[in-house]
Amino acid sequence: MKKILVTGGSGFIGSHLIDHLLQMENVQVTNLDNMDDFYDRRIKEANILPHLQAKNYEFWEADVFDYKLLMELIDDSFDAIIHLAAKAGVRPSIRQPQHAQKVNVEGTLNLLEIARERGISKFVYASSSSVYGINKRVPWREEDTACQPISPYAATKLAAEHLGHVYHHLYNIQFIALRFFTVYGPRQRPDLAIHRFVDRIHRGLPIHVYGDGSSMRDYTYVGDVVQGILGALQLQQPGHHIFNLGNNQTVSLKALIAAIEEVVGKQALLVHLPPQAGDVPLTCASIEKAQQYLKYQPATELKQGLQHFYQWYLEWKHHRETMPDEKPLSKIG
Repeated sequence: MKKILVTGGSGFIGSHLIDHLLQMENVQVTNLDNMDDFYDRRIKEANILPHLQAKNYEFWEADVFDYKLLMELIDDSFDAIIHLAAKAGVRPSIRQPQHAQKVNVEGTLNLLEIARERGISKFVYASSSSVYGINKRVPWREEDTACQPISPYAATKLAAEHLGHVYHHLYNIQFIALRFFTVYGPRQRPDLAIHRFVDRIHRGLPIHVYGDGSSMRDYTYVGDVVQGILGALQLQQPGHHIFNLGNNQTVSLKALIAAIEEVVGKQALLVHLPPQAGDVPLTCASIEKAQQYLKYQPATELKQGLQHFYQWYLEWKHHRETMPDEKPLSKIG
């Protein structure tokens, strides 16, 4: 039986990944998550509620920067670490750069040290398209070394990739960095654009549009990203690897809002604001390398993905509205 540690497994991408891992034969999954209060804990509890019934699932509530506790919890029985936990977001990292560094860099270093100590030879790391920064050479390719991050969040992600290279070089750990490109879908964090836009358009509230709406993003559906992570888990080639997990198609902010209007069935009320510090004007992934080595093939069109998200949003909204405020879900773990 393969034993896999997933950090951040109660969140958006992590919970979808664990859905799939628990369906695989001879796989034991341990979810390590601190249930950060960055957004409503009840969303994360709802994400993992089905997992708690599985015999091959275990939940640990802990911080990745608590090295002493991690050493007590993680033994040499694990075959792989999939490290998704992070202090996420460009804008939060500008407000709290020290905290972003502590979680994203120190936390990753702690897990790499434990992988070394425990002889865990496979380490899959959730990086970000933001590491490319403002890069006019599109589509962005993994071999492009001219990464110029423009936010603390992006800088921490790139730093962790470099730490992975160090631990591969010194200790022969297979380190696979997956650069996610604007992942969306059911369970998406409430602070992210698609979730905020859907919520406010649905409720007839204005949405903030930073810039003139011409910024472009490579929106990637969460189910496609999960298939890329599973491909990385199966990769046997040793080394330090970097893969883009994008959709290989760019969509303007204007086009995204129009697509959401169509799915929700309401017109958006727009409030235009200056561009946000730290935001890049364009993300665009080359996915040829992931296609070759991970058998990665994104298959979900934007409108279809938005429909899946909106269905989940309506179900979650109903769940919250019927949940008594004085009786939140009890703490897990």
